[in-house]
Amino acid sequence: MDGAMAASLVVGTWLWDWYGPDMGRPSDLTAMALTLLSNGPLVLRRRAPMTVATICAATSLVYHCLGYHVGLNNIALLLMLYTVAVHRSWQATAAASVMAVTAWTHGSALQPGVAIVSALASALLLAVCAVGAGLGARLLAQRTRQLAALARQLQDEQEAAARRAVTGERVKIARELHDIVAHHMSVVSVQAGLGRFVALSDPPTALATLEVILETSHEALNEMRRLLSILRIEADDEDGALYTTAPEVRDLDALAERMRVAGLPVEVVVEGTVRTLPPGLNLCAYRIVQESLTNVLKHAGSAPTRVRITYDPASITVCVTNDGPAAAPPRQPGGHGLIGMTERVKLYRGTIITRRLPDGGFEVLATLPLSPYDEVE
Repeated sequence: MDGAMAASLVVGTWLWDWYGPDMGRPSDLTAMALTLLSNGPLVLRRRAPMTVATICAATSLVYHCLGYHVGLNNIALLLMLYTVAVHRSWQATAAASVMAVTAWTHGSALQPGVAIVSALASALLLAVCAVGAGLGARLLAQRTRQLAALARQLQDEQEAAARRAVTGERVKIARELHDIVAHHMSVVSVQAGLGRFVALSDPPTALATLEVILETSHEALNEMRRLLSILRIEADDEDGALYTTAPEVRDLDALAERMRVAGLPVEVVVEGTVRTLPPGLNLCAYRIVQESLTNVLKHAGSAPTRVRITYDPASITVCVTNDGPAAAPPRQPGGHGLIGMTERVKLYRGTIITRRLPDGGFEVLATLPLSPYDEVE
């Protein structure tokens, strides 16, 4: 574009100088060379603005001092002043303005009937217009770059937020899978061991263990299907039917019965006025009990265990205590049991305490705050 502009100015000035009205010396090779030097460097106006501006101003002055057409070879200098204002500092813009005003004033003053003051005023007005346009374009370009940088930053933040959301969902899914698989597979493992031990000596007991394994496996598969169906739920599914199968506190009796069949004596006690819990908090309380009983089954065998659910006006307390002869060992490094319980409780702004008891055994005590608007059953 700059090359086309320079070529147009050179050719247009030559034609005007040859065929236009006479306002100075007739055109010759010197005038043509000066016109080429005054307009041709516009090809490099973006790469070397000050150098090109200096060449244009100098050749314009020489062109007019030699008496050639007083109205020609001024447009390139106007464009260069604009270019310097866009791409260079204010000091360079001031220097280019001085050169342009000098060349314009000199060229205008050579016209018949034009006073030096009028020539200077018109030159200053042209300089102000060119510099103003250049600074406006410069500020607009800066603002565009800032907006582009902000847009990139916003896009990066959105991508980071999306990655965090995906990571959070993966953690939740991993926690749910751990809760499901760890509990049911622990029951299956214990029952399978018992069944193998009594397979020949006590067939009825072995048959009972197979029934427990079958029931537990079916429950594990059902919960796995529920979790996978939640992952596949469509955006327009509004009935929420897939979520209604989530276990809750009222299902603890069935959980305790399953653990009793597996060989762990469990007692469930509910204290206070039972309240309707939000689905997420209801599932949280159930998972705490489930994980605690699974740990007892793994680490304390058949130690008597008590599950106490206490409803207070402002909270629900879940306490699981076993009376094993020795304290239940903590989770192995990398395990997700206690970590998962802690994260669930934090999600609902509750507190959880896991500790060994002085006389042996282990206790899990979690307190979850309730909303005052939860209904009392």
